[in-house]
Parts: sequence; structure tokens; C-alpha cells
Amino acid sequence: MRTQICHARVIAALVGCTALVLSVTGTASAAPGASRDPGRQVLPANDGWASQGSGTTGGSAADAAHVHTVTTWAEFKAALAAGGSAPKIIKVKGVIDAVAEGCDSFAAPGYDFDDYLTAYAPETWGLDTDLAAEPDDSPEGLRRASAAAQDQAIKANVPANTTIVGVGRDAGFKGVSLQIKAVDNVIIRNLSFESPIDCFPQWDPTDGATGNWNSEYDTAVVYGSTHVWLDHNTFTDGSHPDSAAPTYFGMLYQQHDGELDIVRGADYVTASWNVFTEHDKTILIGNSDSESTAVGDRGHLKVTFHHNLFSGLVERAPRVRFGQVDSYNNHFVANGDYSYSFGVGKESRLVAEHNAFTLPEGVSAAKVFKRWNVSPVTAANNYVNGTPTDLIAVHNAEIPAETLESGAGWTPTLRTKVDPVKSVPRIVDCGAGAGRLG
Repeated sequence: MRTQICHARVIAALVGCTALVLSVTGTASAAPGASRDPGRQVLPANDGWASQGSGTTGGSAADAAHVHTVTTWAEFKAALAAGGSAPKIIKVKGVIDAVAEGCDSFAAPGYDFDDYLTAYAPETWGLDTDLAAEPDDSPEGLRRASAAAQDQAIKANVPANTTIVGVGRDAGFKGVSLQIKAVDNVIIRNLSFESPIDCFPQWDPTDGATGNWNSEYDTAVVYGSTHVWLDHNTFTDGSHPDSAAPTYFGMLYQQHDGELDIVRGADYVTASWNVFTEHDKTILIGNSDSESTAVGDRGHLKVTFHHNLFSGLVERAPRVRFGQVDSYNNHFVANGDYSYSFGVGKESRLVAEHNAFTLPEGVSAAKVFKRWNVSPVTAANNYVNGTPTDLIAVHNAEIPAETLESGAGWTPTLRTKVDPVKSVPRIVDCGAGAGRLG
């Protein structure tokens, strides 16, 4: 199967795939006059919402003093801090691990997970009271202190006017949470991200009928920022898939949050040619129904997804509140754990066109959409298992209790070439992800 060949990265197949992708779609490096140095490349004109207005140039204008090559977590954080918001290029070589010393290195003195389980077991603690009032010297208090230490250690704040780019085919991060917060003009390219694990998830007895484990740390979060381009990256749970997680108190010991969250009034984001794989709660756009006024979500959260591979995910690819989101020429490959791809949330205005879906036997195309609130959707020229499919009609016929309204009320104009949908699986599977920058 061609997809499997591409994913295995067999050299001969990869060369052919790369040639195919460049001949069909082109990239920033193929644009006339573009730099051959990926660190100097900018988002092409009309390439999604991140090209709106001033466009997205990242650190492409950096002088020699602000070009850094890093191989360690300490070097990376130092490079981020150097020069403030002056244009900077950070080139990542190899894999940088923010938790190389393991979770025990963050644990507060006296913290013991077995003590935690004993103290808050439902048969002992019950399910009516949360743990917020627990004192600092309690198992929950020690968990909070441990979690604070991890939070401080693994988060990295990305300044404005920055390009972070992987060198070669095997650059990336493990256990890192990139914080793109309240800044403008950031580019992230050619990097593999293994999702951070929360070493100290919190038990909430009051979450649902039987309680739940809640975790922190998105792999990357765009928080109140503008003009952000994420291109040719791979986001995965890697060596810590949810399928390998244990259960405690009858619930999955969840140690992952999102792979990419775009929240708190963020705007003008383009995600292109990325791979999002083997994850549960993948992408969240707008993180609360109640935040439209308080943080300015309404009228913002404009995001474009194109030529991304969404493979082996459970949900949120993406889930949208308030956002004006354009999703085209993406390939969605589901497995038996599939819940949905597009979450239609409060006041969302989602356009989903020219996408390809590969669904296993027994999984209906009606599951592609999940309606959380009544918000209109545009869905045209999408294919399921190679067949043109009216996703809204199928959804409404099979799930009438969640009827979708057609027509998002706007027409995307910031698109480069739209590829024929029948070609999308081959083009995207062979061209998306880290190590495949043309």
C-alpha cells in the first residue's frame, strides 16, 4: 500500500513522493525568489489566514548574531531568551528531551503516588468533593507542588519574530510544551514533537458520574497570538500512547492534553503539511463557550488547515468554538478508536472542503462531524474512501438529534492551489510531516 510505503520512509519511495508533492503543490522553498535556507523562508502570499495583512515572516530577517543552532534544552531556552523580540532563527539539531531525567526529578519531597491513590480512592474519599481545599502537606498538596515543578521545567515561551526549524530529517522535541503566547509573527517548521506527558495528573472525583483524571500540557499552544505558521511538523504521542496507559479508580490514567490548541483570541494561523497522529484530544480552537467576551474570541480564531495528515486520532481535528476555520485538502485516516474529526461548537464558522477521509469498515461518514452547538457549516467536495460524499446529508440522516445547518456564511479566499481530492491521500501521505520539507 502506497501510504504504508510513505510512512515507512523507504528511500526510493520517499524520493518519488517528494518529487510528486513538489510537482503538484509547491512549497515555500519552491516559490520564485525564495531562500533555500528553511530558516529564511516566509509564508507564501495567500497561504491561509496567517498570510492576512502583514503576513508571517518569523525570524527570516535575523542578523548573524541572532541565528542559533541548538542541541540541548538549556541551549534552546537560552536562544529563545536572547535578543528579546528581535528577529531570530533557532535551528534544532537532533532530538531535545525536556524530561530526560524522568518524572521523579520533579517530585516534591514526600510525594508518593501510592499514598495519593490510598487517600483519594472513591470508596474512601467519595465522589462529591473535589480536592481543591486539600492542604499543602496532603497527597494532593504534594502533587500540586510536583506539578508546578514540571510546569516550570518543560514550558518554553516563544517570542515574537521567531523561526524555529529542524535541521535535517530527525530534529524535534520530547516532553516539551511550546507556549506561543501574546506575540506576533512565529514560524515552526520541520520538527517532530512527542507529546509531553503529565507526570502528575489530578484526580477529580466530581468530574462526571465516576470521577476522572485530568492532565495538563499541550504540545503547542497559540494563546492570544497572531500570524503563526506551523508547517511540516509531526505531532505524536510516540513512546507513551494512551493505549499503554493504566487505569486507576476505573478510569484511564490520562497523561496527555492537546497536540495543538489555538485559544484566547488568537488569530491568523496557518497549519500546513503537518502530521497529527496517535492522540486523543488533538486540536482545540477556542477553549470555552463562555470566553467570547472576556478574552475576545468572537471575531478572531481565524485558522487555516491544509495538506495535513490526521491519522489514528480519536477526536478534535479540530473542535471549533467561535473560529472562522478553513480546512481543505487534508487527509483523515481513522481507526477503531475514532470518535469524530470536526467538532462544531458555539458560534463556529467552519468550512471543510476538498478533504479525503479513509474510514475503516463499520465506521460511518456520519461520524466525521460532531455537533456541540447549532452553528452552520460549509462542507463541499469531500471524499470518503474514494467516493464523493455529502457529509452534512449523511450526518443529518443518521444522527437527526444533532442536525447540522449548511452554509458557514463566508467563502475562503486565502488559499494557494487546491489539489484534486482524489489525489489528496497520495500527496499528503507522501509530503506531510517532519523530515519532508521540500
